[in-house]
Amino acid sequence: MMLFRNKTRHVVRTLGDGVLRTAARPVAAIDDDVRLLAARMIGAMQAFEGVGLAAPQVGESVRLVTLGIPVETMGENPPPGEIELLGQMPMAIVNSEIVSVSAEMAIRDEGCLSVPDIFAPVVRPKTVVVRFLTLDGAPVIIECGGLLGRCVQHEIDHLDGHLFIDRVDAEDLAEIADDLRKLEKYGSKHHYQRVTTR
Repeated sequence: MMLFRNKTRHVVRTLGDGVLRTAARPVAAIDDDVRLLAARMIGAMQAFEGVGLAAPQVGESVRLVTLGIPVETMGENPPPGEIELLGQMPMAIVNSEIVSVSAEMAIRDEGCLSVPDIFAPVVRPKTVVVRFLTLDGAPVIIECGGLLGRCVQHEIDHLDGHLFIDRVDAEDLAEIADDLRKLEKYGSKHHYQRVTTR
């Protein structure tokens, strides 16, 4: 007799859904509802094979982010705090905000679970200092670089109602404009939702 594990339905909102363009409200209290949302987000992030997810992407307009950055993405000479965080993945961060950014910038192609299969180069600060609460309520201030630093900036953008395509220069944006229109048109017929069951 074969045993089948119950599968979970995961949904991510896509370009065109208004929740992605709304600034999320702070988490007032870290309670069981917030912890359950974090677990649901980690499940969705992993099911869609992402490295980060913001609560608005699952339709919840609160300042909660989940991260799942692989340790092997760590660059040379990472800040000590980055080493600490990568050892805790996957994790959730609450009410995150960027405290300061480096003057040095870096360019890298970005994609997004809410803008599937579309990639474009984005310039961002090379490192950032971010402040947040853990799910245990512990305050953290930490410097991040590499993929983690970029992902933190990308996800905090989501909390402020911005998408990575807002940071793409005009020439590169023109190259993906048709794909974005097609995605939004497709989304309008599917309630701006991507669904997977795992």
